Amino acid sequence: MIRNILIHPDPRLKKPCEPIAEVSAELTQLAADMLETMYDAPGIGLAAPQIGVMRRMIVMDCIKDAPPEPMVLLNPEVIWSCEDLSTYEEGCLSIPDQYADVKRPASVKVRWMDLSGEIQERQFDGLWATCVQHEIDHLNGKLFIDYLGPLKRQMITRKMEKLKREKARG
Repeated sequence: MIRNILIHPDPRLKKPCEPIAEVSAELTQLAADMLETMYDAPGIGLAAPQIGVMRRMIVMDCIKDAPPEPMVLLNPEVIWSCEDLSTYEEGCLSIPDQYADVKRPASVKVRWMDLSGEIQERQFDGLWATCVQHEIDHLNGKLFIDYLGPLKRQMITRKMEKLKREKARG
């Protein structure tokens, strides 16, 4: 089921999320809904708080032209990051049609629990590294615009407020 994506500013997007204690049928369904919502948007990542679920869960798939490689990460955490930085033009499904360059570690190692309850670790590079860091930020109440200067951040926030007013009018 495709879920509604919250648009910034929304207080839920600025709140840290609760860890997930155990995998349940409800959580597995949430993962399926999140992947369907992400692909429909279309996007390459989605965090649970973006659909109003305040749990530490992200989905992502950075493969564009090949068979999809959907990933579901519960309680993901960066356990290592390289010193080299890379800059990607980031966007966000909660901040539609707004993009900005963000510098992040070029490579990170992440530990998470998968949907079978197993602990996984993987090193991510390139777009995958940027995506996983962007989505983990969501779980901590941080948006990509928080990396920008105050003027640019305010300008984007005003655009989103206007967009929300226009949507509310129908």
